[in-house]
Amino acid sequence: MCVSAAVLVAGCGEKKDDFKYTVDQFADVKVIRYQVPGWDELSLQQKEYAYHLAEAAKWGRDILWDQNCRHNLQLRHAVEDILNNYAGDRKCSEFQEFTDYAKRLFFSNGIHHHYAEDKFYPECEASYFEKLLDAVGHSDEAGFLISYVYDPTVCPQRRSTSKDGDIVQLSSVNFYEGVTREEVEAYYASIEDPSDKHPVSYGLNTKVVKEGGEVVEKPWKEGGIYGPAIEKICAELELARKVAENDIQKRALGLLVEYYRSGDLRKWDEFNIEWVKDTLGTVDFVNGFVEDYNDPLGRKGSWEGHVNIKDSKASERSAVLSANAQWFEDHSPVDARFKKTKVKGISAKVINAVCLAGDSYPATPIGINLPNADWIRRDYGSKSVTIANISHAYDFSAQESPASVLTEFAWDEAEVARSKKYGSYASEIHTDLHECLGHGSGQLLPGVSATAMGEYSSALEEARADLFGLYYAADPKLVELGIMPDAEAYKAEYDSFIRNGLMVQFNRVELGRPNTEAHMQDRKLISEWCFENGEGVIERRHRDGKTFFVITDYEALRGLFGKLLAEIQRIKSEGDYEAGKALVETYAVGIDQKLHREVLERYAALNLKPYGGFINPEIVPVEKGGVITDYEIRYTDDYLGQMLDYGRRYGCL
Repeated sequence: MCVSAAVLVAGCGEKKDDFKYTVDQFADVKVIRYQVPGWDELSLQQKEYAYHLAEAAKWGRDILWDQNCRHNLQLRHAVEDILNNYAGDRKCSEFQEFTDYAKRLFFSNGIHHHYAEDKFYPECEASYFEKLLDAVGHSDEAGFLISYVYDPTVCPQRRSTSKDGDIVQLSSVNFYEGVTREEVEAYYASIEDPSDKHPVSYGLNTKVVKEGGEVVEKPWKEGGIYGPAIEKICAELELARKVAENDIQKRALGLLVEYYRSGDLRKWDEFNIEWVKDTLGTVDFVNGFVEDYNDPLGRKGSWEGHVNIKDSKASERSAVLSANAQWFEDHSPVDARFKKTKVKGISAKVINAVCLAGDSYPATPIGINLPNADWIRRDYGSKSVTIANISHAYDFSAQESPASVLTEFAWDEAEVARSKKYGSYASEIHTDLHECLGHGSGQLLPGVSATAMGEYSSALEEARADLFGLYYAADPKLVELGIMPDAEAYKAEYDSFIRNGLMVQFNRVELGRPNTEAHMQDRKLISEWCFENGEGVIERRHRDGKTFFVITDYEALRGLFGKLLAEIQRIKSEGDYEAGKALVETYAVGIDQKLHREVLERYAALNLKPYGGFINPEIVPVEKGGVITDYEIRYTDDYLGQMLDYGRRYGCL
């Protein structure tokens, strides 16, 4: 199966109008709009299906806020009251500082930075904030809220990675209450069945508390925690089910509703198995307690919603990768014991987002691979997606600024030219490989738990998938299949990955702080390991007082990627916790302070925002004579307006 590389590159997205992508900027964030190609080609039924899925996604917003920290919703409601009702001077500098804090709060779905996970603070004085609270009728809770917002000892980190304390008790996420790490781990050890070949994702949809001296779980379900929001989600899912594209989608939605109503994780698995089977539908979704990155123990699923439509043209390359999944597995540089003898059900596609929600909003990934259960991947396969319109929105937003991270941190014109020619496309191919094949590759040995890596599981799994993509990005097979345009294109992604992993990404970390976010740890682990173990393969050079990292031997670097991939796959397959811990702690966490300061200074001079996130377009029903005849996409450019609107329309907790 071959696809013309020229066609694929042309499909990467081209800005053809004056659509303004960047609509707001504050603190270290810029807010971006995205377009939805292909919407007008959908049938009325497909649009209605997407509309109800999007409504279901929006109703989950409050859940994530509460999961991130137990008092987030109380604060948000007060902040919304101020923004909606304050009658005082709104033009003074203090109110502008408060507004900027509110924007940060909405962007992060709570008081902790969405990426760095540390608490952030308003620029305005606490006394002014208290005055605002008093003015809109929140005097009774003002003392508590001021402490919650301003006191650095109150909920300092969303997810703790401390080596010195109890990471469960030190984390602010609302997954545990009154319990220690030791108690939680002992509890799950007592209920898990190591002989079960189809284990549920223990703890995915519960809060762990202590009652009468006993550790118990409180489910997130209808009639339980988050019941009012889950009722709204289920109501919209039922409406979506009536207009689904096919019977598989209808069965999947029915199982998802059963799961939400019962809290039964076996139903969650049944839903995921059915969901994986739907490879023909144009409209697809994610809805549920999914990723465990925010949990210090890697168990609890943050609530997430995502609605999308398939980009059939761009998906041709993903279909090629899916069709050749067994070849990639067979030729992987890992030990044969850890390979899948028969790769099942790997489906991949390029999609365009229609609605982002929960843990995917406003900041969102550019690729997704689900479900997460290892045995479902093994027996039934997985779905992998690259989110094209989000990637393109990032690119087009960057083009609206005259400054360039590339020209500041790339070594020479050849590196810059290579990136401009191939960089965006090579990055998309790496994402395809990462999501489609990387996460779906390999297997655990019998008896090894999917949670064996504990708090290091997310960083190691992301590194494993990234390494798989990096290793194969340079393989001649991609040129043979028509995925890569030529044998040199992959070098642009190697340049970018090493440049980012060793240097550029640290513009996102406060000076003196460790590197704690899982994806950033993954990139640093890989880059640092290759730099230290590759004897001149990556050189550290200096010019005009600036540091650069330059690849001198691309083929040798590919070999290092393969060697590290083999080791991380071994660690995961064997459940070697100590070896995984050593890799992360040695290569992924600590940042050289001198280099870090230099990166921050150079990036600051560019006057760019290191983080980007999105506002959703609105899906608006169009009525004629009391009958809905269409659903239109309308592009709003009011970030704060959308946040306040969502609070009014979808707030129920």
